[in-house]
Amino acid sequence: MEIRKIKQMEYHHASEMNGVVSDYLNMCIESKHNDLCKAKDSKEAADSKKLSLIEKSYSTILSELGEDVDREGLRRTPLRAAKAMQFLTKGYKETTKDILNDAIFDENHDEMVIVKDIELFSLCEHHLVPFFGKVFQVVLIINPNCFNLVFTPVIVEIYSRRFQVQERLTKQIASAISEALEPAGVAVVIEAVHMCMVMRGVQKMNASTVTSVMLGRFHDDPETRKEFLALTLKK
Repeated sequence: MEIRKIKQMEYHHASEMNGVVSDYLNMCIESKHNDLCKAKDSKEAADSKKLSLIEKSYSTILSELGEDVDREGLRRTPLRAAKAMQFLTKGYKETTKDILNDAIFDENHDEMVIVKDIELFSLCEHHLVPFFGKVFQVVLIINPNCFNLVFTPVIVEIYSRRFQVQERLTKQIASAISEALEPAGVAVVIEAVHMCMVMRGVQKMNASTVTSVMLGRFHDDPETRKEFLALTLKK
């Protein structure tokens, strides 16, 4: 009887402990959830405030240009333009670390991997008008790391959704891939049309700009660079 009583006491004690642990875990989960909700609410409030400020700024610009911002066609234009500008510059809030953490895996591959014809849209930081085109070659010699190639266009998106110049954009894409993967080589080529050359200034409809960055073996080894250029020139 004494042993039975002891076992019952142990059972009740274990049940109480499980209850305490369960309550503690639930409290931690609820606290974490509340913290996330507060952070989300704070971010949304900050974004809403920024949106309002950008909207007012667009309204001021239109008024200073002689427009009536209260007329039907322009009544919601400042808000639309503010939302569009936030989208076109969303790359400032994104980093490659956010997307590459689970995308890198071991693969002993010592050949070229080519990703081409990635469309890009960006804003020239000089006149705030678009330039657009293609990252028509991203070539990697990968060893020993590899990553899901679907993330290559995402890297392009992160850096193109900022105020840019094409030369810097090309370097940033190449550097981001190089730093994330530590491959033997990276080569990036961008061809783009700049609306600041089409709509204003020289006003040349068919002018395009080509920039390239070569890192690692593409930069140091003439034979590797020659192979890359031969592949690049193929249509």
